[in-house]
Amino acid sequence: MFNPAPTDLTGKTCFVTGASGGIGAAAIAHFAALGATVFATDLAPNFEGLADYRAFNLLETDGLETACEWISQISPDVLFNNAAVFDMGSVLDADLDQYDHLFGVNVRALYAIMQATAKSMVAMDKPGSIINIASQAGHRGEALVAHYCATKAAVISYTQSAALALAPYKIRVNAISPGVIDTPMWKHVDSLFAKFEDKEIGQKKREVGEEVPLGYMGAPDDVARVAVFLASEQSGYMTAQTIGVDGGNVLR
Repeated sequence: MFNPAPTDLTGKTCFVTGASGGIGAAAIAHFAALGATVFATDLAPNFEGLADYRAFNLLETDGLETACEWISQISPDVLFNNAAVFDMGSVLDADLDQYDHLFGVNVRALYAIMQATAKSMVAMDKPGSIINIASQAGHRGEALVAHYCATKAAVISYTQSAALALAPYKIRVNAISPGVIDTPMWKHVDSLFAKFEDKEIGQKKREVGEEVPLGYMGAPDDVARVAVFLASEQSGYMTAQTIGVDGGNVLR
C-alpha cells in the first residue's frame, strides 16, 4: 500500500545556526512555512526573521556554552548546523591563527552544537534529525583554501560518526555539501580570490558560475529545499549521508 511521507513540519522545533546568512535565512523561511517553530542564532545583534533569535559568538567558549544551554531548554527536533566562516591561504601562507579561527567555528562549534542537540534528543527520548552543513570543498583539497577544505572534510567525518553513534536512539545525522551558492558571503570570497589570483572584483564569481555543469550558481533556496527533505519524514530511512547541492560540480 502506498504510504506517502509528509514534508509537513507542524509541531516540530528547529534550531538554526548561521541564521543571518543566505542559506540560514532560507532554511528558517522554509521550516517556518511548513509549520515548524524555529529558534536561531548568529553573531548579528539584531535579526528580522521568522524565528526566536539570540546572538552568540560561537568562537568564544562562553557564547558557545550559553548557546548549548539554550538548546537544552528548547529541545529541538531538528538541527540545521550551518554557522561557518571562510578564509583563504595555501599551506605556505595559511597560518595557525587562521587555522584556529576556521576550526573554532566550522568544527569545534559545529561539534558542540551537534552534541548538545543530540544529548537533548536522547534525554527527551524522541527521534530527531541533525543536518550539518559541509561543502563541496570538504570532498577535495584546493590549493588556496587549505584550512577551509580541511574543516569541511571534518564536518563530513563527524556526520558519519555521529550518525552511527546516534542510530540506536533513532536520531538521524546527515550533511549537505553546497557548491557555489550565491550568498552574501560570496562578496568576501570573491574579494579574496581577486587578491590571491590577481582577478578583477566579480570575475571569480562569474567564472565559478559558468564552470558549474548546470551553468549557474545555486541559490540559498536550493539548499533549504534539501534541508526540508532531511528534516521531514521524507528522509526517514536516511542517515550518515552527505548530499551534494552543487549543480554537478562534485561527482560522488
